[in-house]
Amino acid sequence: MSRKVTAAIDGKLIADSEDVIRVDEDGAPPRYYFPRHAVHADKLDRSKTTTTCPYKGAATYYTITQNGRKFDDAIWSYEDPYDEHAALKDRMAFYTEKHPAITLTT
Repeated sequence: MSRKVTAAIDGKLIADSEDVIRVDEDGAPPRYYFPRHAVHADKLDRSKTTTTCPYKGAATYYTITQNGRKFDDAIWSYEDPYDEHAALKDRMAFYTEKHPAITLTT
């Protein structure tokens, strides 16, 4: 994607990049995968939550702490995606429907 995409919590920027991959999934809003280095939260901790996508592989989740507020499992990443989605490695997507305080701007 060649235009800038940003993510914010309560208006405070936590991610921005022009190198974002958009993934459209059935029954879900478009997902924007930011390079890991583009995510700037006060604190980002890997949680114990994992899920498996039959198309992309195993997802690991992260909790964001921003301005003293915790957002559990607010980000996920495919650390070792299947070959057909190898471009998602080292990228992170935000779980905006679980955490409405997180907004994306495209």
